[in-house]
Amino acid sequence: MSAEKLDQKSTRQGYGQALLELGKENKNVVALSADLTESTCANHFAEKYPHRFFQSGVAEQNMITMATGLALEGKVPFASTFGVFLLRALDQIRISVCYNQANVKLVATHCGLATGEDGATHQSLEDVGVLRSLPNLVIIEPCDYNQALAATKAAASWKGPVYLRLHRMKSEQFTNAKEEFVIGKAQLIEKGSKITIISSGPILNEVIKACGGLKFKPEILNCPTIKPLDNKTILNSAKKTNQVIVVQDHQISGGLGSAVAELLSEKYPCKVKIIGVKDSFAESGKPEELWEKYGLSAKTIKKEILEMSIGKKKVQR
Repeated sequence: MSAEKLDQKSTRQGYGQALLELGKENKNVVALSADLTESTCANHFAEKYPHRFFQSGVAEQNMITMATGLALEGKVPFASTFGVFLLRALDQIRISVCYNQANVKLVATHCGLATGEDGATHQSLEDVGVLRSLPNLVIIEPCDYNQALAATKAAASWKGPVYLRLHRMKSEQFTNAKEEFVIGKAQLIEKGSKITIISSGPILNEVIKACGGLKFKPEILNCPTIKPLDNKTILNSAKKTNQVIVVQDHQISGGLGSAVAELLSEKYPCKVKIIGVKDSFAESGKPEELWEKYGLSAKTIKKEILEMSIGKKKVQR
């Protein structure tokens, strides 16, 4: 599947559009913000439905508590902020939301190195690792605008807590705007052999670039639902190729790669390589520059593919 380079939009924009449409479709949908309404693209909903929008200010714990109360009264609250700021409310997310299985939709933008110039303090690289261990919480990271729009609507229909991991950077569109988003379902991007490559979010673009020009076609899976995993699709592909690479804009620990490794170690042990940030904070820079420096660029991914395909530790240059 090739990306459409003429139409670059961010996943946060897809969320903002979906939220606006949901406002019309479902009167119980409400939105909350922690003083980042425009940055999380919740401003369009706020302008259209001011009586269904709640501004908590820089008080994420209060925002999550408010969202829980709204959910317990039958509303469908979308509470949005930056990924790093959402973790300030971990206590409320754990007890108020997840323990009670409250129908709260947690929305974080500015996740991963894709956050870019805002720097290390604003690049959420550990959020999935922190939140994946919480019971009852679904975790979704769409790869593009279209999928973010569809995933947001799917989250609204899902009964229970959902975490939407979104990004600021604009990227190419891989998915069809009319394609249904099914929570817990992975997407086959490219049918192939020898190696299975699994990814989620806009970093998927680097994966597709990396596979261009190879003498063989790796099998590429887009796995937007990090929890629950699509065990069947991943296992079927791993049994076909016997080698798996997971690429994530996240710390190596705790993310999609860890989830895949946990599954395969129990159900089908095989060679697994996780490409992510190696236990470090990053810095300010353009997303592409940061991906290059921290080992997530198409160039690095291609090198890892070649090394795994020939069974050697290093590829000679």
